[in-house]
Amino acid sequence: MTVLDQLEQFEEEALASIHRAEDLEEIQAIRVKYLGREGLITGILRGIGDLPPDQRADVGQRGNAVKQAIESALEEAEACLERARRRAQFEAQRLDVTAPGKPWAPGNYHPLGQTFDQVLDILVSMGYAIVRGPEVEKEWYNFSGLNIQDDHPARDMQDSFYVTEDVVLRSQTSPIQLRHMQAVAPEIPVRIVGPGRTYRRDTEDMSHSPVFHQCEALLIDQEVTFGQLRWTLTAFARRLFGPSVDVRFRPSHFPFTEPSAEVDISCMFCHGQGCSTCKGSGFLEILGAGMVHPQVLINGGYDPDLVSGFAFGMGIERLTMLKYGISDLRLLYRNDTRFLAQF
Repeated sequence: MTVLDQLEQFEEEALASIHRAEDLEEIQAIRVKYLGREGLITGILRGIGDLPPDQRADVGQRGNAVKQAIESALEEAEACLERARRRAQFEAQRLDVTAPGKPWAPGNYHPLGQTFDQVLDILVSMGYAIVRGPEVEKEWYNFSGLNIQDDHPARDMQDSFYVTEDVVLRSQTSPIQLRHMQAVAPEIPVRIVGPGRTYRRDTEDMSHSPVFHQCEALLIDQEVTFGQLRWTLTAFARRLFGPSVDVRFRPSHFPFTEPSAEVDISCMFCHGQGCSTCKGSGFLEILGAGMVHPQVLINGGYDPDLVSGFAFGMGIERLTMLKYGISDLRLLYRNDTRFLAQF
């Protein structure tokens, strides 16, 4: 078999293989077999110099023609297979614009946000200004300045998140009040509400979370009485939970207020008759309050002989659970759309 015969045979085999190829990998294999560095056609063209002089021109001319024919067939086959691949991909991803669409459910305002806004709206309407403060707080503002002594349980590492020895993630929003007092003292009256996120080393369960929200209010003026505090909180509770709720005060103790009280409302589930939710008492606790301790006034830059004040604070999660009858605190943080859609 002459070299020209080999060229004819290789061309015929290559074109037949290209015609049968089903994917781009097969096309690449054919290119390597015939036109690669060690390919069959490449080998013949490299060996032209070894042929008799009278055959070199014919073999060279025919070899280049075969090489060009195979290359053209390969490029055409590649283009055809690429179009087929893209067509198949398009068909797989095609959208049927005539098919009925899936409706997007409208978003709902989170119940925690709803309660937060309601609480702030009520207090702002009473003349309180919203003030905010840092969540990463100095220990003095979080504890010492609020008359919480060094041996108080709240200072224990088990209760607070310490960033450094004297810096914590605030465990209540009371530091906002102390910082504001220092910023404006001895100016009166002071009437502010400090909302925000707080942190404690609690294990997550039905009624506890390491991250929660509080809202605390402060009033300082020349003659502030416990009676004014009682009126304020009674009006607040009835605007938040309804005009028919009863409000009661129970003696309590907080380091930063004296005297101190826990504030309860009549159970909205049994209407004061006694049930499992209120443990038969007919009342549910909603917040803590009291007259500002003289030492806290001093720490804030005020003279307790010239001014007095009251403060109260509440957990927004607890108010939300009571207001909407939610039994598990964790539902507020799980972003379950089935739960949120109810609000």
